[in-house]
Amino acid sequence: MENFFEVKNVTFSSSKSHKLKNVSFNISQEGQIISLLGPSGVGKTTILRTIAGLEKINDGEIWLDKILLSSKKTHIQPEERNIALSFQDNCLFPHLSVLENLKLGSKRKGTKKKLNLSKLVDQFYLNELVNKYPHQISSGEAQRVSLIRSLLSSPKLLLLDEPFSNIDQGLKEELQIRLKKILNFLELTTLIVTHNYDEAFYFGNKCGLFIDNKLEQYDLPYKIYHFPSSEKVASFFNKGIFVKVQVVSKNSLKHPKLGLIRGNFVNKHKVGDFVKLLIQPEDLIHNDRSLMKFRVVDKRFVGTNFIYILEVSGNELIPVLVHSHHIHQHSINEFFGVKTPITIKHLVCF
Repeated sequence: MENFFEVKNVTFSSSKSHKLKNVSFNISQEGQIISLLGPSGVGKTTILRTIAGLEKINDGEIWLDKILLSSKKTHIQPEERNIALSFQDNCLFPHLSVLENLKLGSKRKGTKKKLNLSKLVDQFYLNELVNKYPHQISSGEAQRVSLIRSLLSSPKLLLLDEPFSNIDQGLKEELQIRLKKILNFLELTTLIVTHNYDEAFYFGNKCGLFIDNKLEQYDLPYKIYHFPSSEKVASFFNKGIFVKVQVVSKNSLKHPKLGLIRGNFVNKHKVGDFVKLLIQPEDLIHNDRSLMKFRVVDKRFVGTNFIYILEVSGNELIPVLVHSHHIHQHSINEFFGVKTPITIKHLVCF
């Protein structure tokens, strides 16, 4: 079965000194949403620009619905690709009003289900802006206008570059839900670029994680988080902490202070090996009655939960997640109990 969209061994380059080499990923079926995740400056926008036809490639191939868009010898012009790209920065026509900018999207002839312009304007809270010009609206409002214009164009492939980066958090979450419903209704194949892993995981049927100019892992969001392919991937989310342990059996490890830790190894390791175990905040369970207690050195309130940082030894810390409504909250320098024996479903070790 051929993939609906595919990038085959492409080197994406924004300059002579910045390249993403030998990148491959695909969208197997039309209508799927794929997210590309990575820190700012890694080259995600360059990937979108190249797919849209704004940049040429010297090696590899880019295919869309059985049509070769780009290769060393082939380059279909942007206007002939039936691809819509919504930039992170304001890309509206300055001499046209918001409404006139939006109507440009409606003029493109697409084969997808049609959307109602007035309803979209209402859903994305732009009613009072339609007669204004781009210089009279905020960057977040301009992003919403660009997004709607792209949706109205009914492209074969929609490319979104950090579509909510300039929008306040509360409104962002609401608009993310609305956008995902629209994309699923349209069955519109979409590639969304973001540096926010919550956003990437929410939208993506699959997710590609770029670190240090390389595609480190392309997989289901669940697998990227729970089955990271490398230490770089595991460290990217900045939630867990590595501790040194020894493999003592096919399903257990031992730590000098935490004791025996049981679970299923993500990768195979030999008995006797010393490895680094990733401990995520949700891996350990708080228990006030436990005899295993460690001093709280820091705590972070994250809405529904607290994350406590415990000092295991002079140079080792571990995070533990506790629901914010837990009857007994702890202060810094108090001692905090950890349930034993410790069982972690996925033992991620390197």
